[in-house]
This record gives sequence, structure tokens and C-alpha cells, in this order.
Amino acid sequence: MRVTVTGATGLIGRRLVARLRERGDEVTVLSRDPAAARARLGVEAVGWDPLAGPAPAAALAGRYGVVHLAGEPVAQRWTAPARERIRASREDGTRHLVAGIAAAAPRPRTLVSASGAGYYGARGDEPLDEQAPPGDDFLARVCVGWERAARAAEDHGVRVTVLRTGVVLDPAGGALAKMLPPFRLGLGGPVAGGRQWLPWIHADDLVALYLAALAGGDKWAGPINAVAPEAVTNATFSAALGRALRRPAVVPVPRLALRLRYGDMERIVTTGQRLVPARAQALGFAFGHPRLEPALRDALGGA
Repeated sequence: MRVTVTGATGLIGRRLVARLRERGDEVTVLSRDPAAARARLGVEAVGWDPLAGPAPAAALAGRYGVVHLAGEPVAQRWTAPARERIRASREDGTRHLVAGIAAAAPRPRTLVSASGAGYYGARGDEPLDEQAPPGDDFLARVCVGWERAARAAEDHGVRVTVLRTGVVLDPAGGALAKMLPPFRLGLGGPVAGGRQWLPWIHADDLVALYLAALAGGDKWAGPINAVAPEAVTNATFSAALGRALRRPAVVPVPRLALRLRYGDMERIVTTGQRLVPARAQALGFAFGHPRLEPALRDALGGA
């Protein structure tokens, strides 16, 4: 299989490219710094700035599929310029990728694009499968625009899948990496009372979902909740992380402290969503790490 990947030097991109190479697939990555990406990943790399214009059609032509992971990090203080970078990197960057796909001959068969659990907004205890409507906060609106831009590829005969991803269990980066230092010092604990739901997925399962979506055919089209079957609250997650690290996890983190540090971004930590991986389960996807505590122990084994 010939595959092109954006965002390939990021947390999930590195894992995905490694798995594709292990299978013997031919991988091309699109990167702002192709020389660095080539040296780091050992694959063909082509230069592309997602905000500058359409993706190079030659790097997309004849590929079986495209995996789109590129985007500005959400976990930062949401100043007005940061909000615009987050929005533009997803909406405009994805629109430029689809323009490159449209110009490719022959076009890829499928586009698998990242999205986020934030699509649903803050919904309390409501179980959310893929049929649930979107929220209306900043991150929900970004995800809606992001998915709309990706699904425009359907107009060009390309099958599109979007993976709405929760917290990824990988100590090398993302939310878990930010949690580890205080928890290792015994200073971790539930955030803002801990009653909010925290959708999560082991990094290996997320990569496996991307691979399944690439090869899965038309039945995998549309949105997929990329989260593990076991739904947990922030308090449950904090306690499990403390046990995995053999540290106490009883120091509460007040919402005000997060608000002072991160501004409006604290909402993604203090609200949360109770996602259900309904479509992945209906499609027969087998989660390798369906339960939180063993998933955390496995993820932290090399940390």
C-alpha cells in the first residue's frame, strides 16, 4: 500500500509511520521541514506548508490513502492569535490538503483525518455516540469546520473517515506527558472535583484504528469515536494513574488554578465528554487495551 501522511513527526504520526514501514508499505510524508522529517523517519519527505497553499499533487497521486494528522497543538493558552492558529491549521490546512487531492491523478482512494472528542462540546453525563450533534464552544466549532473541510474530498470521489480522538495514553507527549511530573512527585489528583468524563485511548489502539480505517473500505466512511470502551471520570483516571505510578493521587487541582495558567483552554480539562466507540465496535474493531488500569501500566512500562 502507498500512503501519504501529514503531521508525521508528531506523537501519533511517528508511531503510524513506523507501523506502516513494518508492514512493508511505501510511505511519503508532507512536512514543512522535509529534510528533518526524512532523517527522523527514514521515508520519502516532500515539502508543504499547510497554510501556504494546496498540497503537492505529485506526493498524493497514485496513493491508496492519505492520513491527515497535522495541526497546531490545542494544549496552550488560548489567546486570540492562538485560537486563530488552531482554527487555521485545521480548517485551512485541511482545505489545502483536499485541493491537492483534487488535483492528483490518479487520486487517492481514501482520506483518514484526525478530529477530536471536543467535537461534542461539554455534555455532562450524556453518552455520546457518533450520531450525537456537535457542541457550540470554540473547540467544537473548530472540529466541525475541520471535519467539513476533510469531507469535501468526498466531492472528488474519495472515501473520508474522521477519527474523533480522546486523551492518548503515550508518555512521550500529549496530555499524559503533562500529567506525569506532578503525579510522580505525589502531587497529582482529580481536577476541578473530578466528576467530568475523560475519554481516553491507548496509543497502539489509535494507530490500529488509523490502519483499520485506511483499509476498511466504504463501511468505515464517516466519523469514528477513537476512544476505549471503558468510560471513566477524571477522578477515576487520576486514581488509576496514581496506582500505576505507585504514588498517592489525592491532591485536588482547583479549576481556578488551571484558569489562571491556561485561560479558556482549561475547559477541555474541566468539562469533558462521555464518548462511546459505537461504530468501531459495530465494525468489529478489537481494542487491544479496552480497560484503563492495564492500559496505563502498559503505556508507562517504558516511561
